[in-house]
This record gives sequence, C-alpha cells and structure tokens, in this order.
Amino acid sequence: MSETYFRVESGALGSEENFLSLDDILMSHEKLPVRTEIPMPRLGAFFLDRSGGAETDNAIPEGTKLELPLWLAKGLFDNKRRILSVELPKIYQEGWRTVFSADANVVDLHKMGPHFYGFGSQLLHFDSPENADISHSLLQTFVGRFRRIMDSSQNSYNEDTSALVARLDEMERGLFQTGQKGLNDFQCWEKGQASQLTASNLVQNYAKRKFTDMED
Repeated sequence: MSETYFRVESGALGSEENFLSLDDILMSHEKLPVRTEIPMPRLGAFFLDRSGGAETDNAIPEGTKLELPLWLAKGLFDNKRRILSVELPKIYQEGWRTVFSADANVVDLHKMGPHFYGFGSQLLHFDSPENADISHSLLQTFVGRFRRIMDSSQNSYNEDTSALVARLDEMERGLFQTGQKGLNDFQCWEKGQASQLTASNLVQNYAKRKFTDMED
C-alpha cells in the first residue's frame, strides 16, 4: 500500500540545502558556470569532450570553463586553495538586476530558472564581490512580486490557474498554492462546510453505558 508523501520544506534560502527536500535536491543539480584555477588531474575524461584535444593524462587544464552542478561547485570551492572561480549566471548579473528593479513582474522566472530564489541564495556561498547586490536584488524581486502573487491566488477561485503559475518559480508556486488553500478553506467555512468538532468514540460509548446503567 502506498504511503502519503509529506513535503519537506526547502532549506535553500539558508546557508545549506535540506537534502531531505526534493526541491533542494533538484535545485542542487542545476548547472553553474565555473573556471578552473589549477590543473585537475585525471578528471578530463569526466568533464571534457574527448574530441577537444584533452591532455594525455586526462587532466583538466587551468583556465578551463565548465558547467558543474551546484553541489559539486560548492564542494570544490575554497578561498584559500583557489581551485575554481565561479561566474555568475546571466539572470543574476547586473543587466538582469536592472530589469528586476524596474519591474520584476514582467519576468518569467520559471523559464529563467525554476529555483530562482533558492539558487540565488546559494550563490552567496561563493564570496563574490557582487553578493550584496545579488541579495538585495533577490529581496526586492520577491517583495515586488509577492503582492501580485497573493492577489492572484485570492481572485481565482474555482478557475484554471495554469497560466498564472506558469511564470512563477517553485517557491512562488508554493506561496500561490498556500493562498489558494486559505481561500478555499474560507469559502468552505463561509458555506458551513467546515469540519465540526465531534465527541470521540470513547466519550460516546461512556455516555451510552451511563445511560444504560440509569435505565437499569
């Protein structure tokens, strides 16, 4: 018999992901552009195109540009040893930050990256000189889009919302669903369809026994 899956909350907005969360597992596999700062022996066979003239010892040469999963880039990053440097994805660079500051609501975040806020928060791990600007942009983008998301969730009762949520990142979709659930619960309560408190079977059986004793 299948068991109900209870969604585990993401930890991506904090310092570390929650690897019991499916959202965080998927987010940690998104690719991040990096540049190697030292040669990496015996790894060329895994990351370089063999037709591209890899070195005979299968080393990744210094200065090679790669795209690594976020979890691997975080594991290899070390400020002291300078194994690799991270290049900001375009969506977090200054050009896009200007777009977000002008009107964040016009951007299709899900198309740009389904885990926009979580992935952006994890970029702060890499000590970029633009970290302060990135964190400010993430916060302002969320604030700028939050009201429209919640307004939409409260004004789409019993309607097809697929077009509304298509442009939202995964965290925003969770907020939208929470807003819709609150609206549905309120509508049920208003119509008198909310669940009512009932006496437990133990209390009911006790009352029956007591009534029977009184008749005897």
